[in-house]
Amino acid sequence: MKLARLFLTINGARRMVVCDPEKDSLADMLRRLGLTGTKIGCKAGQCGACSVILNGEVIRSCIRKMKNVKEFSVIETIEGIGTPTCLHPLQQAWITYGGVQCGFCSPGFIVSAKGLLDKNPDPSREEVRDWFQKHRNLCRCTGYKPLVDAVMAAARVMRGEAAIEDITYREEEGASIYGSRYPRPAALAKVTGLCDYGDDIKLKMPDSTLHLAIVQPKVASHAKIIAIDTSAAEKMDGVVKIVTAKDIKGTNRIVVPVVHPRSTEPGTERPIIADEKIFRYGDVVAVVIAATEKKAREAAKAVKVEIEPLPEYLSFLDAVAPDALRIHTGPNTYLMQPVLKGQRAEDAIDEAFCSVEGSFHSQREPHLSIEGDTLQGYWDTEGNLTIHCKTQAVGWHRAGIAGGIGMDVERVRIIENPTGASFGWAASPGSYAIMGACLMLVDNPLTLTMSYEEHQHFSGKRTASYTNGRMACDENGLLTALEFDTGIDHGPYTEVSDHIIEKVARFMGFPYAIPNVSGLCRIAHSNHNYGTAYRGFGSPQAYTCSEALVDMLAEKMGMDRFAFRYKNIAREGDLNINSVPFREYPMQTLMDMIKPYYDKAIEDARTCSTESRKRGVGLVCGGFSCTLGPHDHCEVALELNPDGTVTHYNTWEDQGQGGDIGTLTHTHEALKPLGLAPGQITLVQNDSHVCPDSGIAAGSRLHYMVGNATIHAANQLLSAMRKPDGSYRSYAEMLADNIPVKYVGVFDVTGTGLSALDPNTGVGDPTQALTYGVFLAEVEVEVETGKTTVLSMRCAGDVGKIGNLLAVEGQGYGGLSHTIGYALSEDYSDFKRHATLAGAGVPYIKDIPDNMELMFLETPRADGPFGSSGCSELFQSSSHMAVINAIYDATGVRIYELPARPEKVKAALEAKAAGKSLKPKKYFLGSDLYDALDDIAENPV
Repeated sequence: MKLARLFLTINGARRMVVCDPEKDSLADMLRRLGLTGTKIGCKAGQCGACSVILNGEVIRSCIRKMKNVKEFSVIETIEGIGTPTCLHPLQQAWITYGGVQCGFCSPGFIVSAKGLLDKNPDPSREEVRDWFQKHRNLCRCTGYKPLVDAVMAAARVMRGEAAIEDITYREEEGASIYGSRYPRPAALAKVTGLCDYGDDIKLKMPDSTLHLAIVQPKVASHAKIIAIDTSAAEKMDGVVKIVTAKDIKGTNRIVVPVVHPRSTEPGTERPIIADEKIFRYGDVVAVVIAATEKKAREAAKAVKVEIEPLPEYLSFLDAVAPDALRIHTGPNTYLMQPVLKGQRAEDAIDEAFCSVEGSFHSQREPHLSIEGDTLQGYWDTEGNLTIHCKTQAVGWHRAGIAGGIGMDVERVRIIENPTGASFGWAASPGSYAIMGACLMLVDNPLTLTMSYEEHQHFSGKRTASYTNGRMACDENGLLTALEFDTGIDHGPYTEVSDHIIEKVARFMGFPYAIPNVSGLCRIAHSNHNYGTAYRGFGSPQAYTCSEALVDMLAEKMGMDRFAFRYKNIAREGDLNINSVPFREYPMQTLMDMIKPYYDKAIEDARTCSTESRKRGVGLVCGGFSCTLGPHDHCEVALELNPDGTVTHYNTWEDQGQGGDIGTLTHTHEALKPLGLAPGQITLVQNDSHVCPDSGIAAGSRLHYMVGNATIHAANQLLSAMRKPDGSYRSYAEMLADNIPVKYVGVFDVTGTGLSALDPNTGVGDPTQALTYGVFLAEVEVEVETGKTTVLSMRCAGDVGKIGNLLAVEGQGYGGLSHTIGYALSEDYSDFKRHATLAGAGVPYIKDIPDNMELMFLETPRADGPFGSSGCSELFQSSSHMAVINAIYDATGVRIYELPARPEKVKAALEAKAAGKSLKPKKYFLGSDLYDALDDIAENPV
C-alpha cells in the first residue's frame, strides 16, 4: 500500500493528513479525523448525507477519491459551520422550523444550503429546491418543505433582515409546551454533526473491536443448502472465525409469534443464519468475524455455497397456484381473516342499483431510510450480552432473539443508537440476532455495517397485495355493499403478519357507512422479501382497492367524487365494517375544511390542462388506529432528583418521529403543579437494563401509551410529594420521611372493553383510538411520456389534541412524501434494479411538491393523554390513492397496479387511444371467495 501526505485547510485550520489516494474517499479521511458529522449513507453519491464544501463547491465526499483532492484544498464540514454554543443561522433554522427528524441527513443539507447562500444570499424557494435537487440531497423524513422553510429563514438573517433571535423558539416562563412548537431536545446535537449514529460509534469503539461481514449468496431465492465451504476464507489474513448455522448455540430461530387462532404458523420459521434452505434472495448463510471490515468483506467473498435450486415463487399469485409446492412445512396460505356484516355482499350487489368491480395490486415498497443497518455488540461489565442497534422494539427484540442465540433473556441487553430512521424495517430483529449469535462465540466487541445493497436485500419491506373488489350503491348514491378478497404476499417469514392482516380487515372501506360486507384477507408465504412493519402497515393495501372503487362508483353514478364521499362518510351512530361504532365522527367537518381547496383545484385543472399536459384532481378519505390491540401494555418511570429536577425513563424508541419531544411534552404537562421548566426534565431512554419497557414504536401507539403511563407515574409522584397544606416536599424531605422518589407508571388497555377481531366474522374493536383524514392531490401528466408530477398535496386531519406541532407536521409532510413515492415510483421487485436508493425510486425534492398543506381538527380523545391520540400513520394510510385518482381525473386511464411509473401510464394512454384496456383480470387467490368464506363458517375456531 502506498500512502500520500497532504496539507489541507479543514474548517479554517491547516492540517496534515495521511491517506491512500486510490482507495480512500474524502469522506473516509474526514471521518478518520473525527469529523463524523459527515455521514455516509448510500456510499454511492445518491443521498448527499456526506456533503462538504471543497474549494467553494458543494460535493458528495463519499465518491470523491483523495487522489482527486489537491493539496492545500480548503474544506468545510458541518463542524466548521457552527457549534452548540454559537449556531449558524442555518442550524438554528433547522431546529426551529422542523428540519430535524431522524437528523441523519441534516448535516449534509445544512452544508449544502450554506454552499447555496454563499453564492446566492437571496434565493427563491424554487432556487433552493433546484439546488438540493442538483446536489442530490435526499431526505426521507421531512417531505422537504420544512427544509426550504429553514433556508429561507436563515437567509433573512444572513442578509441582515432579521436577527437570529427572530428565528429562535422563545420559551415563555411557566407556560405549557403542550401543543407548542417546542424544539426536539436531540436537535442541537444533530444540526451540529455531533450526534453519534451507529457508524460514528463504530469509529469510536475500542481497538479490540472485531468486524462482521455477512455472506448473502444472491444466487437464488429458494434452494436447499448442500454445503458451505469456508476453508479458503478461514485461512485469510485477519479472519478470526466464520460463523455458520452449526455454530449457533440456541435454536437458531427468531421468535415473533403469530397471535391469531387461524394461523398455521407459530412465528418460529425464520433462521438466524440459514441452515437447511435459502428462502429468499437476501438470506444470510454465514458471517465472517475479522480484524478489520475490509478483511471481513474479502473473506466473505471467499465463502462458497453449494445449492440445489428449488421452485421460486416470487409473488402471492405464484405461491398459491394449484401446483405450487410448500415453502415451509405448512400450507403457503397460512392465515385468513374474514369480515362479515349484514347481508351476503354478492346478493346485495346483485340487487343493487349500481355497482363496480376491479382488481388492484400494491407493490412491495422499500423503506429507503438513508442510514442502513449498522450495529455494535459487546459484553458489558455486568456480564450482559449488549447490542447497540436501530431497534424500534427494545423489549420485543430481547425476547425474540434470546432463545435463538442460547442466552437467558434477562442477560440480553438492547440499546437503541441514535437512529437514522427506519419507518418500520427496524421492527424486525434479524441483524440483532446475528450480532447476538456472534457475541456468544467471542469475547471481543463487535461491529457490523451492511452495505446499502446488503441492507436493501436483508431488510423487510411493505407487503405486496392483490385484491379483487366490488362495491355497490342505491339510486340515491348511498353505499349498500362491499365485497373484497385480498391476498397479502408476506414473503417467507411471518413477522407482524397478524397485525397487518388485522389492519386490512379494518380499513377496507374506512371511514364510510357500508351496511353489507363480505370480505376475506389472506396471507401467504412467497420467496420474495419478507413483509414487515411500514408506516400505515396494512391500511395502504386496503385503501388501494376501496378508494379506487369509491371513485369508480361515483363516476358510474354520474356524481361528483366529493359529493359522493360526503354522502357516504360515517356519521353519528354508523358502524364500521367490523360492526362497531366509529370512535369519533369528524369526517363531515374534515370534508368541509377541504372543500374550498377541492373546488379551486377542479377549476384550475379544467382551465390549465393542455393537449400535451393533462391536469387532474384526486380526493380520498382515510384513517388509522392507535395502539396494537386489546392487550397493549406500557411502562415508564419518573424519578425525583436531589436538585429538584425529574428524570423520565422509557423505551419510546425514536426512529425520527420524536420520542424525545413526546416524552418531554407529556412529562412537563403531567408535572405542571411542580412548575418545572422543560430543561429541568432529563430523558433516559431506550436501554433495556435502565428503562421500563414501553413497547414497540409501531401502530401510532407510543404518544398515546407513554402519555397515559406518564400521567399515572406523575400522579403517584405528585401524591407522594404533596404535603397536607398542598405544597410539595423536596427531595431531602422525601428521604427524611422515608418516601420513595421513583415511581413506575403503567398503562394497560386490558379490561377496557376492547376485543380482537373475531376470527370467524371479523367483528371486533381492537384499539382505543382512531385517526381520520381527507387528502387532496393535484397532478399533471405529460401525455407523451406518461410522467406524472404532483403539484400539490393537502390533508385535513384529526389526530386529537396535538402534543407538539413540529413533530406532527413533520410526520404529516414526511408521510405525504412517502405516499407520492408509493404511488409513482418506489418498488422492490427486481433484485438488481432496486438495490439502491435511486434504483428503488426514492423521491428527491423535485418529485415532491413545495405546495403541501396540513389542516387539523383537534377533537379531544376521551381516553387519550391530554386528549391526544397517535398521528403518524394517518398520513400514509390512503393518500397515495389521491395521486392515483388524480391521474385518472387527468387522463381517463386508471392505474390498477402500483406504482404508476411513466411507462405504465404511457402504456395505459396508448391502450385507451387504441380502444383497449389494461385492466388486470380477476386475480386467483387460491380459492373462490365465497367457497373460502363458507369453509370458514363450517370450521369455526
